[in-house]
Amino acid sequence: MEPSGQKTPYLTTSVQLKPKAVPPPSPSMSEIIQLSAEVPSELGGQRLDQVAAQLFAEHSRSRLSAWIKEGLLTVDGAVLRPRDTVHGGSVLALNAEQEAQGEWVAQDIELDIVYEDDQLMVINKPAGLVVHPAAGHADGTLLNALLHHVPDIINVPRAGIVHRLDKDTTGLMVVAKTIQAQTNLVAQLQARSVSRIYECIVIGVVTAGGKINAPIGRHGSQRQRMAVMEGGKPAVSHYRVLERFRSHTHVRVKLETGRTHQIRVHMSHVGFPLVGDPTYGGRFRIPPAASLTMVEALKTFPRQALHARFLELNHPTTGQRMSWESPLPDDFVWLLSLLKQDREAFVG
Repeated sequence: MEPSGQKTPYLTTSVQLKPKAVPPPSPSMSEIIQLSAEVPSELGGQRLDQVAAQLFAEHSRSRLSAWIKEGLLTVDGAVLRPRDTVHGGSVLALNAEQEAQGEWVAQDIELDIVYEDDQLMVINKPAGLVVHPAAGHADGTLLNALLHHVPDIINVPRAGIVHRLDKDTTGLMVVAKTIQAQTNLVAQLQARSVSRIYECIVIGVVTAGGKINAPIGRHGSQRQRMAVMEGGKPAVSHYRVLERFRSHTHVRVKLETGRTHQIRVHMSHVGFPLVGDPTYGGRFRIPPAASLTMVEALKTFPRQALHARFLELNHPTTGQRMSWESPLPDDFVWLLSLLKQDREAFVG
């Protein structure tokens, strides 16, 4: 029996993309950057790239090094190498052009914007929306939508996308609208000061929470898959139980790192793959004597049951700690309600 007043929402969870293409941004949208600064005495004797990274902190060190090599960042008018030392009192001058970061097309795709100011925006991504153009998804992506909503974002690396969600994962993402914000947010992610908390429904009954510290790398033979392996990149996830059902568990996961498919790989690695995960889902499991509705819901759940629920970070310019929460999507709530109903039907 279905929960009262609800209808199966599965056919409506994936966003229906019918993007309206608009002309790509003009090459004239490149940003002219002209900065100068005197080297303070306490920085004298250090490498040029190190000093530049401190004086022009709104730009990444790799970008500054590239400008030094191109002769666009000079010291007292002279072109030096990134490793050359500079002296206190010298004047660093930057005269560069930040080229548009791609030849992508802006498309009028609706965005669910949770928060926005002149430095960043937080969106609630629906299932079915690919974040970045790639093979098989040349357009119709979040990046294309961002170019339409904020045309100047073409000048920001990856159009401001500093972290990703899988196509069928829902929930919160932060996007940088300026180079300064992008540099700051990337630094926060690397320092692990951005808090990202997810909720998922896994197969199996999890008895207690825990920590998964298992490196992740690309699968040796199946290149579209990731796997726990020696030599992989460090990956740490913390999980705890929110609610148990007869054969499934509602789990909250906090990421310490952010590797590709991390939650999906880690939970599968410890024996609790996500419901609906086509890549790491493992053996299908149905509670004994479950209703036909329950069986059908589990068989036809159209995606991995994973939602980016909470996001917390420091604002890139004000430093203020900010947080957002996204409600669980309809398909996730529907499946939870069926699992609860199934459990209650067999209590006692």
